[in-house]
Amino acid sequence: MGKVVAIVNQKGGVGKTTTAINLAASLAVLEKKTLLIDVDPQANGTSGVGIKLEEVDHSIYECIVEAVDPSLLIKPTAIPYLYLLPSHINLAGAEVEMVNFKSREGRMKEALKSIVDQYDYIIIDCAPSLGLITINALTAADSLIIPVQCEYFALEGLGKLLNTTKIIQSRLNPNLEIEGILMTMYDARLRLANQIVAEVKKHFQRMVFETIIPRNIKLSEAPSFGMPAITYDADSKGAVSYLSLAEEIIGRVVQASM
Repeated sequence: MGKVVAIVNQKGGVGKTTTAINLAASLAVLEKKTLLIDVDPQANGTSGVGIKLEEVDHSIYECIVEAVDPSLLIKPTAIPYLYLLPSHINLAGAEVEMVNFKSREGRMKEALKSIVDQYDYIIIDCAPSLGLITINALTAADSLIIPVQCEYFALEGLGKLLNTTKIIQSRLNPNLEIEGILMTMYDARLRLANQIVAEVKKHFQRMVFETIIPRNIKLSEAPSFGMPAITYDADSKGAVSYLSLAEEIIGRVVQASM
């Protein structure tokens, strides 16, 4: 059975979509069949793997709201082993449409049941909110990754997210685990960045990934070309760090199965 991992942080600008795109691509490069699901109405995850938004007629919206089979909507990407279930601006109104749905928090989990065994990993890129769509993602996921920016307000809102996770675990998804906290946009030259990394590791210990994602211009440039960093510039520090993260996650799965 594939592992479903949600990339979540209600705080914007922390490298969430960058992480979703580049982690999914790195897992694919390591020959793990991977599905990236974009559930952010901005659809940056969709365009970031080379799918033009004007070519997206149907998306995860139809799966959640209209119960369309997701296997009919999944698109291949230019990277072998990497597939996409795209997003669309229609998703912005989905939460209002779902208000009167029964079991509305479990719509995404129900939609993924038919495909979860077809992939090694399913990576869900969530919007920067803790709304109903994100709750759907957490209900469907086996684990979540929390990107945290190495800056002053890094921990702002983290407590709320962890509290939401506990509520999801107690009411909707008892098997949900925190895969890890991922430090992003790290600049080793800044004393503050080093202090924040040390502080987060002190408080959260094993929950923090060994891999730290550096601030890297190639990570910023790659989406404008519709590419993950690993295909845009495989030797860049950003690409290498996400490949390291993918290897760390695979290693955890192997270790857990032993």
